[in-house]
Amino acid sequence: MTEPTGYSKPQIRLHWIVALLIVPQFVLHDGISAAWAALGKGLEPAFDPLVPLHVAGGLLIAALVLWRIVLRSRRAAPPLPEGEHPALKLVAKVTHGGLYALLLALPLSGAVAWFGGVGAAGDAHGVMKTLLLALVVLHVVGALYHQFVLKDGLLLRMKTPAP
Repeated sequence: MTEPTGYSKPQIRLHWIVALLIVPQFVLHDGISAAWAALGKGLEPAFDPLVPLHVAGGLLIAALVLWRIVLRSRRAAPPLPEGEHPALKLVAKVTHGGLYALLLALPLSGAVAWFGGVGAAGDAHGVMKTLLLALVVLHVVGALYHQFVLKDGLLLRMKTPAP
């Protein structure tokens, strides 16, 4: 398979859709956190429409990430800019791998905790949430570093589809 020069339109769209879906998962998690705490105390949680939205959002993110992985396996990812420092290449590889892994593991752990009542899965979900936030921040900072410091046009790959 030859290396693509950029991402395809579906890859770009999925990237931004997943990014937009992640935001409310973080911002609107209070409802499911309160429901989980109530369940942990043996209480019946009060109905909160944010709970099913959080669950559905997580499952949707997992499905879209699986789709992204399928697309990536068929098309591959474009190479990093020539002359990229090996340390930056390693950070990019680890960050992207970690993002994919966490975007699959978080919905899985959340589902096991919520539907299976497994407290350890809920604890792992909380830890992974923090790790995801750190990797998202690193991902954004890296993209901005490429755009404004290195000025290598890397950010354009997630804006303009390649053939």
